[in-house]
Amino acid sequence: MPTRRASATGSRTIAIIVAVWLLIGLAAAGQRHYFSGSDASCAKIGTVLLTVVAGPLNYVGANPKIDCTAPQPSK
Repeated sequence: MPTRRASATGSRTIAIIVAVWLLIGLAAAGQRHYFSGSDASCAKIGTVLLTVVAGPLNYVGANPKIDCTAPQPSK
């Protein structure tokens, strides 16, 4: 049975890995200039968030993009 100390160490390790993962994602979004410009749209915000969450996968070829086109009502 794991001790309380081992459990806290494992949780801390996971938290550090997640934080580093998200920092790498922020760096990827910054390098792609996603934070520049003032036109905030659904697509731009979604792309930035997805790029940050994808983290290191951005550096192995992932280039996530979001398209927020809503269907038009019929006439």
